[in-house]
Amino acid sequence: MSVRAGREFLAIPGPTTVPDEVLRAMHRPAVDIYSGPLLALTDGLMRDVARVFNTKGRAYIYIANGHGAWEASLSNVLSRGDRILVLESGRFAISWGEHARRMGLEVEVLKGDMRRAVRPAEVEARLKADRKSPGRDTFKAVLVAQIDTASGVVNDIAAIGQAIRAAGHDALLMVDAVASLGCMKFDMDEWGVDVAMSGSQKGMMTPPGLGFVAASARAREVHEKADLRTPYWDWTDREEQQHYKKYAGTPPEHLLYGLRQAIDLLFEEGLENVYQRHSLLAEAVRRAVGVWAEGQVISFNIIEPSERCNTVTPVLTNGHDPDALRAYCDEKCGVILGHGIGELSGKAFRIAHMGHVNAPMVLGTLSVVEMALVALGIPHGSGGAQAAIDWLGEQVKA
Repeated sequence: MSVRAGREFLAIPGPTTVPDEVLRAMHRPAVDIYSGPLLALTDGLMRDVARVFNTKGRAYIYIANGHGAWEASLSNVLSRGDRILVLESGRFAISWGEHARRMGLEVEVLKGDMRRAVRPAEVEARLKADRKSPGRDTFKAVLVAQIDTASGVVNDIAAIGQAIRAAGHDALLMVDAVASLGCMKFDMDEWGVDVAMSGSQKGMMTPPGLGFVAASARAREVHEKADLRTPYWDWTDREEQQHYKKYAGTPPEHLLYGLRQAIDLLFEEGLENVYQRHSLLAEAVRRAVGVWAEGQVISFNIIEPSERCNTVTPVLTNGHDPDALRAYCDEKCGVILGHGIGELSGKAFRIAHMGHVNAPMVLGTLSVVEMALVALGIPHGSGGAQAAIDWLGEQVKA
């Protein structure tokens, strides 16, 4: 027996639920890619993607996922043999660094922890030491993820940018905002970020296939001397006037129409309201997990509450099978949870709360998880879903 009939709830950290309005915007005939409305569409999207990054710098749109945007970011500002520093706080900055290594860069990892955020003081100390190292080139860039969806951590990008400046170091600050853009504040210019990248399939509420890169004026100056530049990723080529050059060929027109509608939805709600919605729903999830943890089996991956992000919550099951819980939620109830990845594989499940998500979706997901804990006999504190309801009832006033 199952109670699965009805609309499926997708609670994985990407691809996230695509709004019906976005799907409808994509449901249209192909158009002329050389003239007319598509040219204006591109101009508006380039401007508004930069607006979401909160930068006066230039934005680029790639037919690529986040991994492609990683490569675009690296290739446009670095040269073969350059040294870079990768800040560990989960899985994805490390993976970005591995891309860099395979592209011919020398990579050093500032060791972190799967259960905590990057410590800005450690960044400052390492960069000060780097400046004093005789006989070798200093780091050309620092790579970090604002949110790591494997660990569930949020890093303080403003503080990391300040640490670089306090060290007197001129390394570029490069930030992975795949799991944060469109979900939480990103102040690229104010924080001193030189290159930021993201993708369409999470907070930007568009199907996978678009990668975004934003570049500061300093990054574009460094770009002039970068020798990892290749024709597809090259910013200079994409700044030419011909429309097809902006995409290095045929533009992804239907995805662009979808992205236009998704950004319009963000602006209609108001970015600050979008960020507050994510904060409230994330705290509702944390309230539920905190109650379940009273059974001394369920626990948070990220130890420090202030370092838990607002887009996904990895939940440790400490000896119980998280995949059995995920299977129950899916097969019996139609709720699809994320699986643990990297070091958390087989040890955790993940509840995503990002993008096109509201209170009924989150509360329904939490209720099903609690139902699964009961059905599978996993010890837990009871009343987690109620704690989430109480929190939202207190915060969202009549």
